[in-house]
Amino acid sequence: MEKGIFAIQEHWASHHHFDFRLEKDGVLKSWALPRSFPIHEGEKRLAIAVDDHSLEYADFEGEIVEGYGKGKVALWDRGWYDEEKWGEEEILITVYGNKIKGKYALVKTKGNKYGKSNYNWLVIKRREERK
Repeated sequence: MEKGIFAIQEHWASHHHFDFRLEKDGVLKSWALPRSFPIHEGEKRLAIAVDDHSLEYADFEGEIVEGYGKGKVALWDRGWYDEEKWGEEEILITVYGNKIKGKYALVKTKGNKYGKSNYNWLVIKRREERK
């Protein structure tokens, strides 16, 4: 089981959204969530795949003053995750952050209305095992 860092950044750009980032293969794989991050079991949120970012970006907070993503960025949560599965259409992880903890799935959807280079995904808060 692989481990990696994760970060969630709140981003006030042309549209307010959250950026979800997972360390994989030396970069941060990244998704933009137009709504908040799911925190309750069964909640689903649209996640749009965006360009990879460098690992250093996981700690970024501040103002992007020009170009793509112009606006304020605040670190909403950060921690590490265990990877259970990383496939082309499904990613299963358990996250350990300050605000969020637990099992999550990222599932690629069939439709894509956001452009040819981006893919639609859902971030889903998975059910925790009951003891």
